[in-house]
Amino acid sequence: MEKRGGKGIGRLFRAFGWSMSGLKATFVHEAAFRQELLLCVILAPLAFYFGKTGLEKALLLGSLLLILIVELLNSAVEATVDRIGADEHDLSGRAKDMGSAAVFLSLVNAGVIWLLVILA
Repeated sequence: MEKRGGKGIGRLFRAFGWSMSGLKATFVHEAAFRQELLLCVILAPLAFYFGKTGLEKALLLGSLLLILIVELLNSAVEATVDRIGADEHDLSGRAKDMGSAAVFLSLVNAGVIWLLVILA
């Protein structure tokens, strides 16, 4: 049985389309993603200003991208949990809390990196 994605270059184009659909859905349905994206849009140019070397610029920009990546995964977990049912369950709450904690740690990570690069 062939996978849904198919093979070859066509699969790459379809995968790109699915990725863009995921980004669009997250942007439309998740206020936190929109806020973090705005933060990244504001801070990304500053990464080029504060980063003295290519490595510092990569760390500053990478820490911002990591926030968006983790928020996408957190949103996927939340959507899946919500799809299963609206009734409260300890495991559902735990899954959502863990996703939120991951986003928090990605924000802390970015903050530490930015402080270390700027203060160095």
